[in-house]
Amino acid sequence: MTAAKAGDTVQVHYTGTLTDGTEFDSSRKRNEPLQFTLGKGQMIAGFEKAVDGMNVGESKQVNIPSQEAYGEVKKEMIMEVSKGDFPPDITPAVGQQLAVNAQGQQVPVTITEIKDDKVVLDANHPLAGKDLLFDIELVKIT
Repeated sequence: MTAAKAGDTVQVHYTGTLTDGTEFDSSRKRNEPLQFTLGKGQMIAGFEKAVDGMNVGESKQVNIPSQEAYGEVKKEMIMEVSKGDFPPDITPAVGQQLAVNAQGQQVPVTITEIKDDKVVLDANHPLAGKDLLFDIELVKIT
C-alpha cells in the first residue's frame, strides 16, 4: 500500500474540535472530503504532518498544538478604535466579523470587546492560541 507523501494530492475527511470538545469544522457534515496537495503549505503544519505517511482507509486522532496550527495570539494584532470610526450603518457587536483596510489590504477582524466609546478589534485568526484535535481519515491519494 502506498503512503501519502509530499507532492501527493490527497482527500481526507476530518472533524476538528477544541480541547473542550467544541467542534469548529467537519468535512463529514458537508459530505465532501477536503482535497489538498501535501507539502504545498495549503494546510496548517500539524495537519499536513499528521496526513503524511497515512494509507488510504487509515484513520487517526491527532492533537495539534497551537504552534503547529494557527500560532499564538499576537497582542500587536489587537487594537482599540473609537466607536466614531465606524460607518453609521454598522452597530458594533461582540463576535461580529468585519474587514478593515490596513495599508491597502483588507484584513479580517473580530470585535472582541465593546467599551464606553471604544471597540476592541482582533486581527488574529479565531483559532490562534488554541490546541486543536482532529479525527482524520485518508480517503484518496492521487
